[in-house]
Amino acid sequence: MAPIDPHSYTDSTHPLTTHIALTFYFDFPSSTIFTSTLISLPAPYSGPFTLDTRSLSITSVLDPTTRNPLPFTLVTATDPILGQSITITLSNQSQVVILSKTTPSSSALQWLSPPQTFNKSFPFVYTQCQSIHARSIFPCQDTPAARIMYTAKLNVPRYLSAVMAAKHVERRDPVAGESLGACEDPVWCEEGRVVEEFVMEQPVPPYLFAFAVGELGFREVGPRTRVYSEAVPGVLDAASREFAGTEEMIRVGERLFGPYEWERFDLLVLPPSFPYGGMENPRMVFLTPTVIKGDATGAQVVAHELAHSWTGNLITNKTNDHFWLNEGFTTYAERRIVEAVQGEDRAALNIGIGWRGLVEEMERFKDNMEFTKLKTNQEGVDPDNIYSQVPYEKGFQFLWRIERQIGRPAFDVFLKKYIATFKFQSIDTDMFIDFLKANVTGIEDQIDLKLWVEGTGIPPDAMEPVSNIYSKIVSLANEFKLGRMPKEDEVADWHGQEWELYLENLPKSVEASQVSALDARYRLSESKDYEVKVAFLQLAISSRCRDYYNEVEKTLKEVGRMKYLRPLYTALVQGTGKEEENIFAKRVFSEACDCYHPIARGVVEAILAKYS
Repeated sequence: MAPIDPHSYTDSTHPLTTHIALTFYFDFPSSTIFTSTLISLPAPYSGPFTLDTRSLSITSVLDPTTRNPLPFTLVTATDPILGQSITITLSNQSQVVILSKTTPSSSALQWLSPPQTFNKSFPFVYTQCQSIHARSIFPCQDTPAARIMYTAKLNVPRYLSAVMAAKHVERRDPVAGESLGACEDPVWCEEGRVVEEFVMEQPVPPYLFAFAVGELGFREVGPRTRVYSEAVPGVLDAASREFAGTEEMIRVGERLFGPYEWERFDLLVLPPSFPYGGMENPRMVFLTPTVIKGDATGAQVVAHELAHSWTGNLITNKTNDHFWLNEGFTTYAERRIVEAVQGEDRAALNIGIGWRGLVEEMERFKDNMEFTKLKTNQEGVDPDNIYSQVPYEKGFQFLWRIERQIGRPAFDVFLKKYIATFKFQSIDTDMFIDFLKANVTGIEDQIDLKLWVEGTGIPPDAMEPVSNIYSKIVSLANEFKLGRMPKEDEVADWHGQEWELYLENLPKSVEASQVSALDARYRLSESKDYEVKVAFLQLAISSRCRDYYNEVEKTLKEVGRMKYLRPLYTALVQGTGKEEENIFAKRVFSEACDCYHPIARGVVEAILAKYS
């Protein structure tokens, strides 16, 4: 076997899938999806053909033409990271059908019971496939090296609706014979069921496969954009206000990076358990409700996911070892969009918050500096457990360094050429570096490219942002160490980002009385902006200010975004003399974990195991 990706069983000697036709029957009472997966190869093929699966029950493997069974082997031992491989023996076939069903431990799926939703009336299910979770919905070559087009038929209860990161074809009655074996015709066609049909006509990596099914509503916010969420007027109205400027951002992106290739740019605001800030699923970005802040700064997350439309979705890292190609480029592109739409000061604050995050990741990985590199070796490592700001912020710093070296106009020309050259391809770091050297003469003599890409830590020519507002906030944070709190007139025009930057620049531990005094004046523990609230609660925990543990518990129980769970649980259990906090953290997790997405649950379990 010659794997092409440390996180996949995909064999480099086997053909790569070109198209998948998916048929899903959603059974909400059992939290199960019954699936038919029709895989198409570029040409007839004879020999073994290996796919990734995890937590799937495989019923049968068939030749789609004859419906005859095909021999297959499902490895019995489950690798904790990769799952199980299924190897099918093909004989001059270009298509194969696999019948399977999901199980309760399918890691991409979160099934929400009615009480876990906003309206408390109907169930909800959604996916999160990045990094390596598509294999827990259907068997596939679950590597970004294998880009696929697909069609999907979702059979759901009529009182629900479905959205996908794909083009919606129609909503219609089920038709006998179309389930391709996912379930029997009488079940497929029973009363009260409806089929939602979708098509993805552009080749995408499997981690960008996404759907959500529930009681959904939407608002129009632009010619290419609807905002979807559960059908709750308050959520829809707040989201449509927060993201009203989306079309302007798309136009800025097109001016900077070239044509928008995906036709629609819709947004889906998910329930609070969604584990990320946003997920760049093409045509339908998934968002946490925590980005609705009421001051349009949440639109910066949308700017990031929009930027992925060019860097990440159009050009994709070949494996997770090169994740910075997705996220470093996208962070750079996001900040260019933010600068154009919201101004240089906003972009500088964004860069400053990122810089603090990068510095903190150096501390987190001080015992495993491999993961402070841009080009990493993730063999035997779960990508969810080492997910960090490094590929985002060090990747951004690398591109910003190149921009400073050659000037923005020249870098803009380079960036557009890079996107046009590699669009709809999956590439690795070496391909980027070769392209850079071929198109920017002598760059390797001006910047130590090897140090940036393969070196650990933060290179000496990385840079903090330069702006008056950034300097003022850092200076006020330094004064806090001397006992001076900011005056009200100094912070009168601060929004969430200013407070977030201020809090992140405070010392990690201060007197409990200082924490209480800061909160008494500015009510940071009650902030509606979770970035501010969580940064303050981290400070409270590290200062052993137990007055705030009720607020910590409440926060850990009302959101499932890993950006908040990871630092709060870590602050509680990391360090010496934390027995009481350890007991507290484990109790809160035991009570909250059923509301977390499986990915988030696994990350918190790893934190608690590491420090217990």
